[in-house]
Amino acid sequence: MQSFQEIVLAEPRGFCAGVDRAIEIVDRALLKFGAPVYVRHEIVHNTYVVDDLKRRGAIFIEDLKDVPEGATLVFSAHGVPKSVEAEATQRGLTVFDATCPLVTKVHVEVAKLHKEGYEFVMIGHKGHPEVEGTMGQLVDGIYLVEDVADVAHIQPKQAERLAVVTQTTLSVDDAAEITEAVVARFPNIRRPKMQDICYATQNRQDAVKVLSAEVDLVIVVGSPTSSNSNRLRDVAQRYGAESYMVDTAAEMQAEWFEGKTRVGLTAGASAPDILVQEVITRMRALGAVSVRTLDGIQETIKFPLPKGLK
Repeated sequence: MQSFQEIVLAEPRGFCAGVDRAIEIVDRALLKFGAPVYVRHEIVHNTYVVDDLKRRGAIFIEDLKDVPEGATLVFSAHGVPKSVEAEATQRGLTVFDATCPLVTKVHVEVAKLHKEGYEFVMIGHKGHPEVEGTMGQLVDGIYLVEDVADVAHIQPKQAERLAVVTQTTLSVDDAAEITEAVVARFPNIRRPKMQDICYATQNRQDAVKVLSAEVDLVIVVGSPTSSNSNRLRDVAQRYGAESYMVDTAAEMQAEWFEGKTRVGLTAGASAPDILVQEVITRMRALGAVSVRTLDGIQETIKFPLPKGLK
């Protein structure tokens, strides 16, 4: 049996305030209205969380036409385009919006600046629901860039009133690099007063940078669809640690740990602690002797629930 000495836990890791709030909204809607409660898109990008809510009566859909008349509907933490909000209102559905308040902040900024005549460059991943939600706040005038190469190809109608916004779960380093390329092409572009990348994404990436310097290998607990979990694996690799992402402990392979004496462990903002504990149990079975938690930021932020669910 492969034996390694120590598991080192990143701090902070796992659930953030926006994810806690989103899951609690579905929980409370199920308690108040009974099953089924419909949820547009996965409430958060984690297989375990989604499967657990399905067992309790949540039905996940992508198209509002799959929601029957008079049903209760929850918008996911990633936010939705204006067209989806309008369709839900027009159909008279009972809607609870679980959009993370930090995503809503970006939507509000886009709406405000649009009224002042601004167009937008959005840094993010094509097809991600948060990006679709933010870009869907406007009919046009918002241009997506995924990497530095994309910056040369966008063609805004004007450059005098141009602002940059970002997906909240990007790599802080990647976003900074792309933003610099945007500013180089459009020197007068307006940046957000505070960066759009959320505090939880930033904190978890900073913790992984510290963790990567202390270990031979980093395991990230998170689902393949989770942007912030994928970025944690990328950050670990960028900072010199071999890294793997797993949805569950069962996905870990014994050979990853061969020759490793110290293994780092973290979890994306949508990954519950129960999965981290299962990974620790599996690591102990592979021979880990001790568990140590690094010093890190203690997060105390809590977001209020929507009216009608408090």
